[in-house]
Amino acid sequence: MTSELDEVLEQIQVLPPAVQAKLISRLPQDEQKTVLEIIDELNIRKLRTKASDDFMIYVQEMWPGFIHGKHHEKMARAFERVARGEVKRLVINMPPRHTKSEFASYLLPSWFFGKYPNKKIIQTSHTAELAVGFGRKVRNLVDSPVYKNIFPALDLQSDSKAAGRWNTNFGGEYFAIGVGGAVTGKGADLLIIDDPHSEQEATLAETNPEIYDKTYEWYTSGPRQRLQPGGSIVIVMTRWSKRDLTAQVLKAAAQRGGEEWEIIEFPAILPSGNPLWPEFWNEKELYALKEELPVGKWQAQYMQQPTSDVSAIVKREWWRIWEYNSPPPCQFIIQSWDTAFLKSERADYSACTTWGVFYADDDTGKPQSNIILLNAFKRRMEFPELKQRAYEEWKEWEPDSIIVEAKAAGSPLIFELRRMGIPVQEFTPSKGQDKIARLNAVADIFASGRVWVPETRWAEELVEEVASFPSGEHDDLVDSMTQALLRYRKGGFIQLASDEEDEPQAFQRKVAYY
Repeated sequence: MTSELDEVLEQIQVLPPAVQAKLISRLPQDEQKTVLEIIDELNIRKLRTKASDDFMIYVQEMWPGFIHGKHHEKMARAFERVARGEVKRLVINMPPRHTKSEFASYLLPSWFFGKYPNKKIIQTSHTAELAVGFGRKVRNLVDSPVYKNIFPALDLQSDSKAAGRWNTNFGGEYFAIGVGGAVTGKGADLLIIDDPHSEQEATLAETNPEIYDKTYEWYTSGPRQRLQPGGSIVIVMTRWSKRDLTAQVLKAAAQRGGEEWEIIEFPAILPSGNPLWPEFWNEKELYALKEELPVGKWQAQYMQQPTSDVSAIVKREWWRIWEYNSPPPCQFIIQSWDTAFLKSERADYSACTTWGVFYADDDTGKPQSNIILLNAFKRRMEFPELKQRAYEEWKEWEPDSIIVEAKAAGSPLIFELRRMGIPVQEFTPSKGQDKIARLNAVADIFASGRVWVPETRWAEELVEEVASFPSGEHDDLVDSMTQALLRYRKGGFIQLASDEEDEPQAFQRKVAYY
């Protein structure tokens, strides 16, 4: 090449395409072709370097129709930390249909092999068929021209190309297996566990939670023991239960120490109320799905917050369902408010529950007092909206008593309601009466089968929040509820067998004779 050509090449590498074209046009026709070929080769080399280091660039090259979301960036950065050896244990919990498996079971192993073609990967899923299916996709991608454009040196070993079990020309190994399958004789520098639980398993676990233990036992006795020294584990899954694989590996790590896990949780709806992936899931569709699903399934699978009765103070089965369209005539109605400080993404909700006392015959025909939930809601509100909503709720239900905890926005709300002529009772917890103690104080009402809820979405949300307490993310409805029920207990509206006074006992003084 001429000195003029060398000079042009040095200049054009850092210039925009339009400027490059102008400079190249000054060259003779035969040298223009040579320069363009060299530029293409330089661009390919740059792309290869970037795609090898940056998982998102690799994804965009392999998947032209990919719809980018912010959560994908976080996943990509986490995968890169794993590839660099900075993170050895990674858990990502995310909702269905948010590119979980495409990233974890398809693009991650193929990218990892491109960087480390001599490594070993074990890929697992809840069924062997699904795991082998992903193995086929990864194998076909590795053998494709678009992949070789990024990682040209990697190829499949000619005598080992089975969908779920194949090798690279550098001695790397890929093995796909379903939960429960044998992994004897296999090793892993990277163990990928993608959705180890199935819908069928979750259905069985509703009556037998020990079902989840089998997956954990398989993990500890099989794949976990196949990890190579310095190897990494990536678990990407939707949450199902407090006893699912995520829960059990984190519990074991906390109890025994040794393994430090990086945990990333993606709720389908962010604390701001916006969708996690608005580019794909619009708000209307996501909220419609939320309304269709049972609260427990939504909280676990879409919000990554499974609830459990194991540690619940009030069990789900203690609630009684009111099957009629209208509530019974109530003798005394209490409306209870638990208020937040202000409206923000991190603020608590302001919650209101309305309750009534009614009488119904027990099994012996004796009338007994019962409590029924008449309404419940919670939302983040600025104070003007809170005051307006409180007035509307009072006007709709005409409660005999309104209780507001004197904290956060509660104190000014009490003042404003009283200024409007609405009588309000302040609730100030007694010293030592924390949230857990307050719920324990009314738990016997539930255990006695005296609390009723209608078959509505808002009632189901309250039941789930109570079932997840005290480990749940929010407890605003719980606080509102306990305020009301404590008032009923202290006011003598609910009498239980346990309230009967014990017969006085006489104690004899011990006399010692010497």
